[in-house]
Amino acid sequence: MRKALIITFLLVLGLSGLYFLLRSYYHFDPANIIEQIRRPSQDITKLLPQGSDLGFPLNIPEGFRIAVFANLINVGAPRVLAFDPDGNLVASIPSAGKLVVLPDKNNDGIADQVIDLIHDLDRPHGIAFSEGTIYIAETGRVIRFAYRKENMTIGSPQELFKLPKGGRHFTRTIKVFEDKLYTSVGSSCDVCIEKDWQRGSILVSNLDGSDLKLFAKGLRNTVFFVFDPSTSSGQVKIWGNDMGRDFLGDNLPPDELNLISIDKDYGWPVCYGSNVHDETFDKAQYRIVAGMSVCEALGKTQSQYNYPAHVAPLGLTFINSPLFSKDEQGNILSAFHGSWNSTKPVGYKIVKLNIQNDKVVSMEDFITGFIKSSVEVLGRPVDLVFDKDGILYISDDKANLVYILTKEN
Repeated sequence: MRKALIITFLLVLGLSGLYFLLRSYYHFDPANIIEQIRRPSQDITKLLPQGSDLGFPLNIPEGFRIAVFANLINVGAPRVLAFDPDGNLVASIPSAGKLVVLPDKNNDGIADQVIDLIHDLDRPHGIAFSEGTIYIAETGRVIRFAYRKENMTIGSPQELFKLPKGGRHFTRTIKVFEDKLYTSVGSSCDVCIEKDWQRGSILVSNLDGSDLKLFAKGLRNTVFFVFDPSTSSGQVKIWGNDMGRDFLGDNLPPDELNLISIDKDYGWPVCYGSNVHDETFDKAQYRIVAGMSVCEALGKTQSQYNYPAHVAPLGLTFINSPLFSKDEQGNILSAFHGSWNSTKPVGYKIVKLNIQNDKVVSMEDFITGFIKSSVEVLGRPVDLVFDKDGILYISDDKANLVYILTKEN
């Protein structure tokens, strides 16, 4: 009996010593382990550590690999992505009022550092570079700076023009094409007749901000848009993702992909999708020309392609990359940010649109897994940009990450 007590005492003593040794040198604490087991996996980086392959939970096509390029959890939610003249990735962080540069000088697929380029802005969103200048769209104005690429700094700001501030849709996106600046401005409401002509539109101006005018209207919230590779100065063609209105149920109206041309009206707020009249909002009675729908008679332009309702399409880009097959060049990748006005969550993925003769002939999933269940969302994809080598970068303003998509060696 005495021998058994001695053995038990020595065993307890040994285990206690081992516990304190582990706790001291390796920060081991069973209480913390229990807490980690109980805590839900809300942080996607617990599953996708920076720099590693992302085989789970994201589902990607065979032959590709995806990793975390930049972890911005302690910085803010990245939205628009753009490359500076030296190929450094720049991201807007509207929630933090700033832009950051994410250089990868050793080309290992992981950002070397996070450099604050500019801060104290009013929800900056759009970014564009042209001839040594960076253009930035805040919610209430567009500004530009001289950009010093050698040390990634900027000069003094110049305000180009003001925009209507805030509203239901406060993001402003800009693009430079040739010698013109294009700016998208979302609606102030869900569905209404706007009093400000700049709302629900894409604007165009000179690069110095002069001659600001309407390019196209009837666009409720075209947060992201791209120029068609075949576009020319004589006939500018823009593909834009537009979000439909809310509160018509789970299946209406469709979100839209529009092929946008100058002086066209794409329907909002009185029409949506394939020129369907929104009779819930628009109670007016119209005298219709025989054989024409209300929307056709009103001169509206229908969508190029109807997405499912409430998927919230954001970033889109044409495929021009050796990562993809020859047949896939010229197709479009589109990011579905994900729903809020739906009883069943929809979106939360990246899709591939197969394009033929300016028509979408089919749509298929490309990257999924940002949502695990109706109550657990791990990420929300936003912008999609290819670098000069055809590597794809993806911003995520839920997980606060920038991903990098490459091909397996």
